[in-house]
Amino acid sequence: MSSLAHPTIRSRPLKMCVFGLTAITAASTTFFLYYLYFYMRDRFGFHQTQNLLLASGLGFLYSGSSFVAGRVAQRFGNFFALRFGMATMVLTLTAASFMTRVWPLLLTIAIMNFGMCHCWPALEALMSEGEAPARLQSLVGLYNVSWAAAAGLAYFTGGAVLQGLGSRSLFFLPVTAFIGVLIFLAWFEKQVAGQPPPSPELAQTVARVLAEDRRSPVPATLFLRMGWLVNPMAYLTINTVVSTIPSLAERFNFRPMMAGFVCSAWMFARAAAFLLLRLWPRWHYRFRFLGFAFVAMILSFAALLIIPNLSALVLSQLVWGFCLGLMYYSSLFYSMDVGQTKGEHGGLHEAALGLGSGSGPLIAALSLSLFPGWRGSAPVGVCLLLVAGFGVLMRMRFRGPGPNASGKSVLTAP
Repeated sequence: MSSLAHPTIRSRPLKMCVFGLTAITAASTTFFLYYLYFYMRDRFGFHQTQNLLLASGLGFLYSGSSFVAGRVAQRFGNFFALRFGMATMVLTLTAASFMTRVWPLLLTIAIMNFGMCHCWPALEALMSEGEAPARLQSLVGLYNVSWAAAAGLAYFTGGAVLQGLGSRSLFFLPVTAFIGVLIFLAWFEKQVAGQPPPSPELAQTVARVLAEDRRSPVPATLFLRMGWLVNPMAYLTINTVVSTIPSLAERFNFRPMMAGFVCSAWMFARAAAFLLLRLWPRWHYRFRFLGFAFVAMILSFAALLIIPNLSALVLSQLVWGFCLGLMYYSSLFYSMDVGQTKGEHGGLHEAALGLGSGSGPLIAALSLSLFPGWRGSAPVGVCLLLVAGFGVLMRMRFRGPGPNASGKSVLTAP
């Protein structure tokens, strides 16, 4: 059951198919979820606080669902989880496209979100299952670049697509993509199952010995926990910004197309960070990079939402996006590098992501409600939570277990 449910993809062309599936899923879900806030504003009159609460609800739902989804992928197999997730999104988005009342629509979107949660842990496990340590960091990098570049392109062009094809394209374009994925999966699973048996793997002792003298004194399991802390902090800012962009667009008199062009800069910066970090793996198990990125993220996030200047909007996005890239990469890499339960660890990685996605918009909405006349209340409220998170990170680092604690990494820093 284990080998069939969690196959190792050894063929390079088949492994590239995983990255293609990742890109399609990322582009389709980003297009729908990121422009959903424009749709809710234009169709149902949602204001900034309502969009923030919507983002918060979806984030918390994503967190709980991802925890379940990781266990589903681990127990029933990655392809089962993928088919379930894709089929759920097809059915719910098709139904949502015909809905004219807000509460049934929100319920349908919540179910769609539950289905989406089953896709990411399965894709992460297919990417990393059974891989040699020397290849894992490269594969995680390719995975990150594939979804981040596709998501950035989807957001960059999404506004123009909506203006050209109409609001119903928000539903039908992702549905078309997911149907295509379901058809492809039927062929892909057969190809993976029909792979020839693996040849005996070469020992990795030399690589580990060469890397041992450069290891961080901090155990790998602590980096895993720190990754699970910083990634929700990162997504705390992401979901706050994304759900605020319709209001930000009004400040600069942007229509959805121009908002997509300008406000997608951070997504391309994040993709560039993934590419650079893949090519330069010396950041693995080095706390200083994580700590610096956290501080820079707080400052750039605040500048992005508070300073009413177009140049500041773009420049702060570039810094913010790069920091987000390192923090996400840390969480996913350590989740795949430490331990063997890839699907379950992927689910925990996604669950932590969802926890931050729900917390940030909720804090921002509460801040706006308490201080409605102050435009900076939302980002300042979120920044206070981020500062608290940074304090927790520092405590974890300098009061964590000693170097003899259990849980060595599979791949050591070069």
